[in-house]
Amino acid sequence: MTTDTGVEDLLRGLAPQVLGVLIRRHGRFDACEDAVQEALLAAAVQWRAEGVPESPRGWLITVASRRLADAVRSDAARRRREDAAATLEPEDAAAAPAPGDESPAEEDDTLTLLLLCCHPALSPASQLALTLRAVGGLTTAEIAHAFLVPEATMAQRISRAKQRIKAAGARFEIPADAERTERLRVVLHVLYLMFNEGYTASSGLQLQRAELTREAIRLTRAVRERLPDDGEVAGLLALMLLTDARRPARTGPDGALIPLAEQDRRRWDADAIRDGIALITATLARGPVGPYQLQAAIAAVHAEAARAEDTDWKQIVALYTLLERFTPNPMVTLNHAVAVAMVHGPRAGLDLLSTLDGDERLAEHHRLDAVRAHLLEMAGDVAAARAAYRTAARRTTSRPERRYLEARAARLAVRESAAR
Repeated sequence: MTTDTGVEDLLRGLAPQVLGVLIRRHGRFDACEDAVQEALLAAAVQWRAEGVPESPRGWLITVASRRLADAVRSDAARRRREDAAATLEPEDAAAAPAPGDESPAEEDDTLTLLLLCCHPALSPASQLALTLRAVGGLTTAEIAHAFLVPEATMAQRISRAKQRIKAAGARFEIPADAERTERLRVVLHVLYLMFNEGYTASSGLQLQRAELTREAIRLTRAVRERLPDDGEVAGLLALMLLTDARRPARTGPDGALIPLAEQDRRRWDADAIRDGIALITATLARGPVGPYQLQAAIAAVHAEAARAEDTDWKQIVALYTLLERFTPNPMVTLNHAVAVAMVHGPRAGLDLLSTLDGDERLAEHHRLDAVRAHLLEMAGDVAAARAAYRTAARRTTSRPERRYLEARAARLAVRESAAR
């Protein structure tokens, strides 16, 4: 009997390949995706009990093709005028390959599928949800759980996304150069968002969702296999590896958050750090430089420091200064302010932070208050830091972050009381 984890990992890796084959052969994203999900469910049950077949990819393609044919037959009985060009006719099902009969050299359509899921007709939220479902192999329930919405709500979001793709007349093919470049930028952003949500969940009981970070890394590797010379793809993968390497040290036994400066760096994943540093070093040498590469370079500087006090903050400040020229946004400025404080003192960091006070993108966001609290604490302004920690704690929807911020505020309250 095959282990549950082994079957799950195998199915998630095969899901985009199988879906790509069906869409390329038959069109109809929504019908093909439903058929693949049914095949994945059947495999999850049967393979655990009977073992993985000799050709798992062929097995899935065959079962999904048959499910698609069954759906078309049922649909055709109700709607005789169905456009034959856009559907799989019953006689085509007989041509579906037997398990293991498909060519092992058949193209991996993962990148094409990612580009389709990140179609510009979709909102960022829909792009992310559809990517997780169609390419990541997560169930609707798993995606809904990750983003704390009802399963029915997420099902509607995914269904609307597939309908918009159909209405937009999207084709299952690599777009022309100009559109491909823009669409790839969206793909990388979606994978970046997926990773970030897994690394620090925006809400809920857990700080991290390892299944999302693993999936983001797996999909980014798949994109890099197709585009090995793209510097930003390599930069994003290096950033993910170097950041995820800290995951074992980010929480205590009780799930409490441990900030970077207090982490036991011996618990960091040395293999991931080595791979990430090697990747970003080779990528930067080729040029040109992009924002994901710069973020990976910053992560590499942190990773190379054996102790927090050994961190080369001057280099990090220089990298953030360059990053802000590429992608000026408030989250970059937040992190830049911390780096400036470590080099030039907390007041300099607070001055930089004050430039964000009128930024509507950070209105009511706990990160601005949390960083301000940290810098005020560094500056010795205990009362103001405590107030800022409490404000940040009220605004976050993540329980581990709230507990951490409340603990910092409580500790400062004790210090303030002792000083009186």
